[in-house]
Amino acid sequence: MKIRFTVNGRQVERETDAETRLLDLLREDLALTGTKEGCGEGECGACTVLIDGRAVNSCLVLAPQVDGKSVLTIEGLAQGGALHPIQQAFVEKGSVQCGFCTPGFIMSTVALLQDNPDPTDEEILTALEGNLCRCTGYTKIVEAVRAAAERMREER
Repeated sequence: MKIRFTVNGRQVERETDAETRLLDLLREDLALTGTKEGCGEGECGACTVLIDGRAVNSCLVLAPQVDGKSVLTIEGLAQGGALHPIQQAFVEKGSVQCGFCTPGFIMSTVALLQDNPDPTDEEILTALEGNLCRCTGYTKIVEAVRAAAERMREER
């Protein structure tokens, strides 16, 4: 089946079968390898992308489900060689350790801050609870989200 969708602002048309996961389409067909496969069961958040602005686990989405929709991956955040404020905050606050889970945390943060530009720590933790990290204690990740939110509010 042929599907058409937008990924990172670019129109894409692909042939796919009904059982191909969005995660596999992104990584294998489109070479967008920033989206990671952790558990393959929607439990770890490593494969988080935004579909029409909503954070989803791409391992649980079938490729045909994005027909006519807009997908944003970690590769679509940086503009003109400059990191997105959320990416920059994760670097500055030391939230990146091994980096495997980082794209998922960042994409979940993008969705959070689109809906809530001034979240409390409790709201941050709730928004990120679907993302798992085996390297950090989450403190630096929450600090990064807080810093990114502040920076983005100042830029408005």
